[in-house]
Amino acid sequence: MATVSNGRTRAPAPTAAQKKAAAAVKRPVTRARKTQTAVKAAKVETVKGVVAAPKAEKAEKVEKVEKVDKAQKPAKAKVVRDSFTMPEWDYAKLAELKRRCLNGGAHVKKSELLRAGLKMLESLPERQLLAVVAQVETVKTGRPAKRKARDGASGQ
Repeated sequence: MATVSNGRTRAPAPTAAQKKAAAAVKRPVTRARKTQTAVKAAKVETVKGVVAAPKAEKAEKVEKVEKVDKAQKPAKAKVVRDSFTMPEWDYAKLAELKRRCLNGGAHVKKSELLRAGLKMLESLPERQLLAVVAQVETVKTGRPAKRKARDGASGQ
């Protein structure tokens, strides 16, 4: 009997059946693997001279199902991450709007609120859009300046 050492103990080497069982546990069967297995079985049967028509048809059906599934899936929308600056009072309005939506039974994220606002602005005629944009206060963009070294020294 062969043994395998892991550096501390010796254990009997796994048999061929145990290795095969372990390999089967590690790799779950997927639709693609089923198709590959059916195609391989059809090839083996054809090589042996046995007619493999039923299994070949089955493999073709599985391939057609996969193609239909891929064609029906809608393409994912590409998501863009960005950052922006806004005054505290406008940011507080986001929290207030989220609370109002929650009271109405809808859980929304800040990004969803902003996107809803974009949809409303998009529906406005050009004159009204320009009037609304003119009411928005311009804010200095960018990150705030770092504190000076003396601010850090005063805490000692």
